[in-house]
Amino acid sequence: MDTKDKEQEIVVEERHKQEKSVWEEKGISRRDFMRFCTAMSAALALPVTFAPKIARALDEVQRPTLVWLEFQDCAGNTEALLRASNPSPAQIVLDVLSVDYHETIMAAAGHQAEEALMKTVREQRGKYIAVVEGSIPMKDGGVYCCIGGKSALDLAREVCGNAFATIAVGTCAAYGGIPAAAPNPTGAVGVKDAVPGATVINLPGCPLNPDNLTATVVHYLTFGKLPNTDSQGRPLFAYGKRIHDNCERRPHFDAGQYVEQWGDSEHRKGHCLYKMGCKGPETWHNCPIQRYNEKTNWPVGAGHGCVGCSEANFWDTMTPFYRRLPNVPGFGIEYTADQIGAGLAIATAAAFAGHGIISALKKDKGGEGKKED
Repeated sequence: MDTKDKEQEIVVEERHKQEKSVWEEKGISRRDFMRFCTAMSAALALPVTFAPKIARALDEVQRPTLVWLEFQDCAGNTEALLRASNPSPAQIVLDVLSVDYHETIMAAAGHQAEEALMKTVREQRGKYIAVVEGSIPMKDGGVYCCIGGKSALDLAREVCGNAFATIAVGTCAAYGGIPAAAPNPTGAVGVKDAVPGATVINLPGCPLNPDNLTATVVHYLTFGKLPNTDSQGRPLFAYGKRIHDNCERRPHFDAGQYVEQWGDSEHRKGHCLYKMGCKGPETWHNCPIQRYNEKTNWPVGAGHGCVGCSEANFWDTMTPFYRRLPNVPGFGIEYTADQIGAGLAIATAAAFAGHGIISALKKDKGGEGKKED
């Protein structure tokens, strides 16, 4: 942290000693607020020293406008956001942002609600953030999903096409998700395919982890730009590593210790679920780190294998969900569960055999020494 940053931090801290911040006025203590900022720096894979900078940005930012669209969806991402932990990402986002349109939580309805959306598009062109939940049907002119007399396709092109950026939350909005699974009768696609010219950040998952949405918004508010993404438009801070790389069951995979049947002793011991169909080796997401339900758990931690829901076409490419992957590409010497287990068994046997020979030699030498005495 340079001298200028330190001086700014001191100024901010002194100001907060004299007056309540906007967060304290809303009933959030300074300690809880800073804990949230620290958690956001961790979620963004930043050093903890960035927490004060995030705090300054959230204290001083002008509330940007956000509109939230729901298309072919189950509202699972909205539900995940509204059930996040305290101080909740929902509370932070809804207080920092001016949410001008969200079908699930807004008071307005009918023509009044749609007018609020169109007013934002007209008056905030190029400045607002659009969040899309659910896939967009393209077949037959998009007639399979209509809102306020307009198709989801037309709405997406108008709203996302005029937004500063669009955040596609959940796998349906990112890639088409379950509605796009074969035979895809409605021609469902993700936002980027429906509106190729839009700036889109994909946050896939069924549902997304609300921490990743909050962190994306916080990154923009703190640094004035969107986070770096991978080739699929996913933020690297959340999708830069495979689930397998951070899984708490990974040591059991490396040791060749696998669950062979649901409920067996290995399952109860927390052994690797690879043989039971876990798709963690081919799935990129930060589930093991961020977790769900106030960070208490996640599917693999609860005993169920990853189904790869943050990957494109997962419903078609990752099924059957309870059948293991035939191989694990990109693992170097790690090929398949059988080969790993067999290789370790041979290596372990050799190690024990070697240890036994060495021990025998030592014992024999010790015995000869005693005879000489």
